[in-house]
Amino acid sequence: MSSIGGVSQGSGYQSLYGKISSGKALQGAADGAAELAISEKMNSQVRGLEQGANNVSSGIDAIKIQDSALGEVTDYLQRIKELAVAASNTFTVNDSDKAIYQKEIDQLKEGIQGVANITTYNEKNLLDGSTGDLSITTNGNGSETKISGTNSTLEALGIKDFDVTGDFNLEDIDKALEKVSSMRSNAGATQNSLEHLYNINQTSAYNVTASQSRLEDLDVEKAVGNLDKQRLLDTISVMMQKKREDDEEDKMNRLFN
Repeated sequence: MSSIGGVSQGSGYQSLYGKISSGKALQGAADGAAELAISEKMNSQVRGLEQGANNVSSGIDAIKIQDSALGEVTDYLQRIKELAVAASNTFTVNDSDKAIYQKEIDQLKEGIQGVANITTYNEKNLLDGSTGDLSITTNGNGSETKISGTNSTLEALGIKDFDVTGDFNLEDIDKALEKVSSMRSNAGATQNSLEHLYNINQTSAYNVTASQSRLEDLDVEKAVGNLDKQRLLDTISVMMQKKREDDEEDKMNRLFN
């Protein structure tokens, strides 16, 4: 029994069992220092790519919020345009009518300013011009991309003092609509770029993970075969050792009998 125990202790069973139970060929530096270093570097790369993808995803969410809010601003401006066109028809509209139109226009302008003031993402204002460009770290190498700052306040759109009860120009609303359209176009282009970066990060992380798995993962079938082979060798070794001991005992018995 003591002989069997001694053989088993030196057989490497613990290492084999550990690898099989974890499914990993690399349990430590002893299993391959170079391979382990490469695997750890790959793991760092994957984590950087995944975090970069999360950062980019947050940027996409911010742009979607921004674009949705600008869509509301566009609706407000379109309604102001309708009212302004109606107010410009002096053949059928008098000063009292214009005052009524202006009352609704003022409400619409308050709506535009309100959207600019309250549209935020993670406590950052997106439409009042106070935040400026937002930098997004896109991967573990520190690469960055930017979301351009946007300003859709009444002052930025040039309609803060727009009033149909006095002298007004319909082109002021058209210019405001063009500015908002340009903002949305830029946001759309940035969103497309970010979605492209997100897909690149996800694909890269997947491929690096696959490479890491090929380096780390254990060929379980082969490992089990090695374990069975080791058991057989240990059994044979024990049997041979037992036979030697029996032979020695027989010799001693013949010698003294």
